[in-house]
Amino acid sequence: MVREFKLPDVGEGVAEGEIVSWLVEEGDTVSEDQAVAEVETDKAIVEVPSPVNGTVREIIPEEGEVVEVGSVIITFDVEGEPVEEGQTEGEAQRAAEAEASGETEQATTQGEATEETVAEEVSTGEGRVFAAPSARRVARELGVDIAEVEGTGPSGRVTEQDVRQAAESGGETEGVEERDEALAEAEESAGEVAATRERSAQPGTEDAGGSQSLGGAAPESADRERTLAAPATRRVAEEQGVDIDSVPATEQRDGEAFVTSEAVMQYAEAQQQAQQAQAETAAATSAGEQVERIQYKGVRKTIGDAMSQSKYTAPHVTHHDTAVVDGLVETRERLKPEAEERGIRLTYMPFVMKAVVAALKQHPKLNAELDEEAGEILRKNYYNVGVATATDAGLMVPVVEGVDGKGLLQISSEVNELVQKARDRSISRDELQGSTFSVTNFGAIGGEYATPILNYPEVGILGIGELKQRPVVEDGEVVAKHTLPISLTIDHRIVDGADAAAFANTFMQYVENPELLLLE
Repeated sequence: MVREFKLPDVGEGVAEGEIVSWLVEEGDTVSEDQAVAEVETDKAIVEVPSPVNGTVREIIPEEGEVVEVGSVIITFDVEGEPVEEGQTEGEAQRAAEAEASGETEQATTQGEATEETVAEEVSTGEGRVFAAPSARRVARELGVDIAEVEGTGPSGRVTEQDVRQAAESGGETEGVEERDEALAEAEESAGEVAATRERSAQPGTEDAGGSQSLGGAAPESADRERTLAAPATRRVAEEQGVDIDSVPATEQRDGEAFVTSEAVMQYAEAQQQAQQAQAETAAATSAGEQVERIQYKGVRKTIGDAMSQSKYTAPHVTHHDTAVVDGLVETRERLKPEAEERGIRLTYMPFVMKAVVAALKQHPKLNAELDEEAGEILRKNYYNVGVATATDAGLMVPVVEGVDGKGLLQISSEVNELVQKARDRSISRDELQGSTFSVTNFGAIGGEYATPILNYPEVGILGIGELKQRPVVEDGEVVAKHTLPISLTIDHRIVDGADAAAFANTFMQYVENPELLLLE
């Protein structure tokens, strides 16, 4: 029997997914829970498992297509009660119900129609034809019998290119036959053409049969005023959009240029090639018109939508300051060997996150969100810190939960793991949700200050600039000190500038004196 498999809900709130890659091909044998496809949601790439043991019958969407949850993406042949060729499990069930209710004849008719329709696309009298959906669609459009097309894809699968090549080959054959017929007709009519020319010395005169003379019918041209050609040749020239007087003469007959259908076709092809070359040259040399089009979808679109919602919903204000962090640098250097012995790479981020939580406890206005529908400010008594992470797919914000109850090494280990999962797209949706405040370390790639956009609906995000030595005035002397620039963005609807400055001062106190974190 044939089992249809629909794209499942691969994450809460996901309505569609992009088929990144198929891990199987039509005709492959699969086992239950074997991954058959990789699907990209708005946050991550997930593997979709097979629900049955069986053989892949048909792969429906191609790689790169976006499909809605609930859409059939693949069908399987599975062991069980046999079903007619082309009939799905659902159709078989409906046929059985129709038979039970006395509607067997109607169901049979519908089943035959369905069978015929499907068989036309996927099977022949000699067996199934494995073909991509786009290949079947192109075959129908071009009038190509897909059963006659030799597939070059995996396992002999017919591709779209195979169909187009088959169509072109057929067209060329027809063109050759037509040209041969035209040439034969031209040769047979040579005497008649010459005689007609003689009778038609005056443009516009008609022969005994009432037809206009060839001389009068010839279009104006700068090359020649008139051309001898058979009616079939003129028909070919008209179909190709060619001025027959511009076609180089095949031969001279009684001092007049004579043109064959083959010469017309060669001239038309040469014109097309020249026009195409001119167009390609113009495109290559046109300044500013070399554009690569990339679809705005998936993670990139999700990020853009979130940024737009945040920027156009919450009025942003950014507070900048700089902390002198020689003490933080010394503390980390002392702890790094111990962390490495435990297999953990200790960065500055855990210190920053602990300092953020310490400051949030003293300034709870920044650990909140605004419920606009209820008209309420929600202050949160838990501390989940999001860490903005640059990935090939765009910016993601993995979340470390309960930072207030974890030590530096545990936080460091979790951050390292989550960041790696975000970058290889194996992170789950749950690990990207539930933050109450976010941190973005743009200084990791250089830069001092920025204006971070809120991770809406949070009301605060802290940007960290590059930590390095800079000139600092100390006791009237300019000395080199390790400094940490910060950029704090707030939602000015519920957080005032004074609140932001107070939070920043508290945060800097903790990173300038990291031993204070031991008291938290």
